[in-house]
Amino acid sequence: MKAKNLLDMVWRSVQRYPDKAAFMWKSEGRYQSLTYRQYWKEVRHVAAGLSRLGIGRDDKVAILSENDPRWPITDLAICSLGAATVPIYPTLPTDQISHILQNADCRVAVVQNEQQLDKVIHGSAVVDHIVVMHSKTTVSLTGKVLPFFRLAKKGAEHPLENWEQIWGAIEREHLATIIYTSGTTGQPKGAMLTHGNFLANIEGVQFWCMEARHDDVFLSYLPLSHVFERMAGQFMPMSVGATVAYAENIDTIPENLLEVKPTVMTSVPLLFEKVYARVQEQIQSGTPIRRKIFDWAVRVGLQRYEYYLHSPMDKLMLGEMPSRLRRQLKLADRLVYRKVRARLGGRLRGMISGGAALNPEIARFFWAIDVPVLEGYGMTETSPVIAANPIARTKIGTVGRPLPNLEVCIAADGEVLVRGPSVMKGYYKNEEATAAQIRDGWLHTGDLGQIDEEGYLRIVDRKKRILVLSTGKNVAPQPVEDAITQSIFVQQCALIGHQRKYVIALVVPDFENLISWVRKKGISSELKHVLVRHPEVQSLVRSEVERLTQSFAPFEQPKKVVILDKLWTIETGELTPTLKVRIHEIERKYNGIIDLTYSEDAFTGDEWLGGSEIAAGLAIRTSGEGKV
Repeated sequence: MKAKNLLDMVWRSVQRYPDKAAFMWKSEGRYQSLTYRQYWKEVRHVAAGLSRLGIGRDDKVAILSENDPRWPITDLAICSLGAATVPIYPTLPTDQISHILQNADCRVAVVQNEQQLDKVIHGSAVVDHIVVMHSKTTVSLTGKVLPFFRLAKKGAEHPLENWEQIWGAIEREHLATIIYTSGTTGQPKGAMLTHGNFLANIEGVQFWCMEARHDDVFLSYLPLSHVFERMAGQFMPMSVGATVAYAENIDTIPENLLEVKPTVMTSVPLLFEKVYARVQEQIQSGTPIRRKIFDWAVRVGLQRYEYYLHSPMDKLMLGEMPSRLRRQLKLADRLVYRKVRARLGGRLRGMISGGAALNPEIARFFWAIDVPVLEGYGMTETSPVIAANPIARTKIGTVGRPLPNLEVCIAADGEVLVRGPSVMKGYYKNEEATAAQIRDGWLHTGDLGQIDEEGYLRIVDRKKRILVLSTGKNVAPQPVEDAITQSIFVQQCALIGHQRKYVIALVVPDFENLISWVRKKGISSELKHVLVRHPEVQSLVRSEVERLTQSFAPFEQPKKVVILDKLWTIETGELTPTLKVRIHEIERKYNGIIDLTYSEDAFTGDEWLGGSEIAAGLAIRTSGEGKV
């Protein structure tokens, strides 16, 4: 029988695996754990504590914190009362936090520490109470502000006698959360997701993508404010009694992988890109024979991937494989795969990639070393997964097939439309935006896509991001950007060119790899603003862009490259909290150099002129083989 609500789902795991670790986190230099039995007890206490603060059915409670065991405790406690959780990214500034608190009608805010507390107190939104998870001081904890442990203690002293009846009465259609979309433009909108939305998504993914098991260990590092991590890194493992281990931060992931030895991991492409770049750098710095062995092992691994992709299912079930390939794989595993996997903890049976497009070359690499990366696609409004690659039939370069409990179709203009039980109820207090997004029962994703003959979905780009050149040609920037960031020397890229004669690329180098390269070249300076102006660095970046975009049509290839010396971040405004590029902010911030780059058109054909320096960037021409 299917779970009635999220509490029912977790309660089943508590009954099956009461003494199994539900969560692990690093404290005082080592990992601590909390069993399912202890977790459920904490949820009960916090729910009673929130009830004493006046929280009940249909109320809204915000969580403003980085990943921490108290996050899922609070989340489930809120939901158990029939209230709705409003997750807020801890990286957001005070004004945006105030907007969400006010728009969502939050009565209580649960914050991580004094830093987040200050954002709430000094904002314009008014809440009845603020609960601080981890407080280093007690002076400020007066009046409507109280520490988390005191909230839980009050709940333990005054339990809700009818708590089971309260959460047992919650139906699938009841609101569980309001998640504000980060949005690349405009004010964020609050997507209303129900218990049933999450449950349907879990059921679809569990059936289709990769089956989560009770003996799995998930390494979690993406923010729980993100719907992808909330579903795939919290609710999914909890639905089967698996363990969730929190990484300390993105910089400590290599260390945490070795400590936790996870079996499953969810991530955005950035982590896979970092691992790939690090391995490539080590191989390139090795001996010629070592590079030759590595390249051979990758080729053999790709043969296995092709075999999996094209062989009949009955052969895969029986584990059949050509004997010669099996012998090669055994040798390649001993010489290469096993060593790379060991750096990832040694037990990974699969990694799930979402949030942005994954470079196909990087996906092939991980499949080659026998660490399957399953790329999927979704959005906040669909709880979030729409499509995912199954582990037995992953088609690299696509986001897989639609989940079995969803309908997906392509509109006449190429937009991806979705209908099914994981689609949101609508936007909170925004009927106009809801009506614009959901029409005739179909959610309009705003993404352009294609479905191939086998039913696999490929996302082309955001509908609003298509660049219409003044020549009449249309360019989808995402595939070109993805190709350019395949270079180990490029960390970020944005294609510019709407209503222009041709496209140019704004590039932020991967300075870690670039500095290693310039050292070998004997270039003395390692200052970023100096490096981007060095002729050899310019030549390197230009050649990388040309090499990686040569398969595109001439009008899709950047005719010039602008090298920037500052990374785009959430804090400086170029990225959303979900790490999507705010292209309008990029164009605004670099408007001067963009205009100057396009104004330097006193050349014809293949003539190449030196770039012009301005602000933080340097514009250089590619060889421009195709005339505009």
